This record gives sequence, C-alpha cells and structure tokens, in this order.
Amino acid sequence: MDQVALTFTPDLMFVRTGEPVEFRNSDDTLHNVHVGNSDTKESAFNVAIPTGEKYTFTFSKDGFYHVGCDIHPAMSAEILAVSTPFATVAAGDGSFAFDDVPPGPYVARTYAGGVKAERGVEIKAGANTIALAP
Repeated sequence: MDQVALTFTPDLMFVRTGEPVEFRNSDDTLHNVHVGNSDTKESAFNVAIPTGEKYTFTFSKDGFYHVGCDIHPAMSAEILAVSTPFATVAAGDGSFAFDDVPPGPYVARTYAGGVKAERGVEIKAGANTIALAP
C-alpha cells in the first residue's frame, strides 16, 4: 500500500494472511499508518513513515482492517487479510468467478455498501453457480 497525494492507494487491498505486506510513503510529507481490526478494534500497528521510506508488516489473523493516517484524518483505506487464495472484487453487476476451486464446503463472505454477510456454500466438481444475495 502506498501514500500518494494525501491518499492511501489502493483504497481496498487484499493481502494473504501470514505473508509480508509493504507500506510505502511516496508523498512529499510525513504520514503515519494506523491499522486496526475493524471487528475487534484491536490495533495491528501504528507507525510513522517518512517520505521515501517503507514499513513491512505481516497480518497474522484473517479479517477486515481499517487503515488511517492520524496526521491527515481524511486519508483512509481498507485491507482484507485472508488465508484463502479465493478472494476477489466483484464486477459492477455483482458477478465474480474463481477457477480451480476444489470441491467441498466453504463459507462465502461478502462485503458491500458497508454490510458484511456470510453464508455456507457447497462446491461440486465442474462448473458451479451460486447466488449470495438474499
């Protein structure tokens, strides 16, 4: 994740739990990165990152994390840390696709318009179509 023109970019980032993530400051001003779990409100870290510097962090727990800059309160982003390779952003019509998902039971988690939901799904061999909307 980078800080450019008083903005975190990207504004939503998927990261793999257990793998390092780099946070950079490519802006011409000092920023800090304050990251906390959105559900538990537990702080993950809060560090100052001078211009041109970086900080590396490894998320140990799956979940949504809010990213902010205490120096510039209008700056914010979201991170979703997941231990599965099956995470994506849906298309404008809500559709999404994954290739090579092994058959079995899964929990589908969705986040749209600030609302989080989850539902059990069963994936069978071959093509599968699931509807996550109520």
